[in-house]
Amino acid sequence: MISKKEILAWLHRYREVLAENKEYLTGLDAAIGDADHGINMDRGFGAVEKKLDGVADKDIGTILKTVGMTLVTTVGGAGGPLYGTFFLKAGMTLSGKNELTAEDMVAALNSAIEGVKMRGKATTGEKTMLDALVPALEAMQKSVADGGDIHAALVAATTAAEEGMKATIPMLATKGRASYLGERSIGHQDPGATSSYLMLKTAAETIGVS
Repeated sequence: MISKKEILAWLHRYREVLAENKEYLTGLDAAIGDADHGINMDRGFGAVEKKLDGVADKDIGTILKTVGMTLVTTVGGAGGPLYGTFFLKAGMTLSGKNELTAEDMVAALNSAIEGVKMRGKATTGEKTMLDALVPALEAMQKSVADGGDIHAALVAATTAAEEGMKATIPMLATKGRASYLGERSIGHQDPGATSSYLMLKTAAETIGVS
């Protein structure tokens, strides 16, 4: 089972990872977007960090919904609505839970991705965060179905997300600001797919490792 303490540790660590990678993510976004993804995500999770202590005694669903609402109200660009929706949908799926099974994690990631698809009116192959998240979900589902524990499932998801992230480089962007560049969007790694990979990598490093 995954404890609430592990979920909080993941969120705290992801905030640190975003701060460490702020310039990198912003550099990726400078090539095909508004040059603000790293800055916006760092700001958003800085605000999240301030909220976590206040909800640490709540259930996991409430914690994740708080993350989502905070991101919606503090992150500019596309990142706020999309990441906000991701955490809100995951939180709704995990409402009332104080510990999670691997199956719970799969269900939450699935709901989160469906929310992002609807909010962004996007699918895979369009050079977005979904190109990292959808393969990650599929890998996680397979790992759990094969009897893997949550750590093994998260490692598998991270590997798939990294491959999906790299696969955005040769893609033509058809969604968001990057789509305005047309053919010039080819050859650049998508910043949203990159921050999604970092999110899952951080989860694999902090959840189910003990």
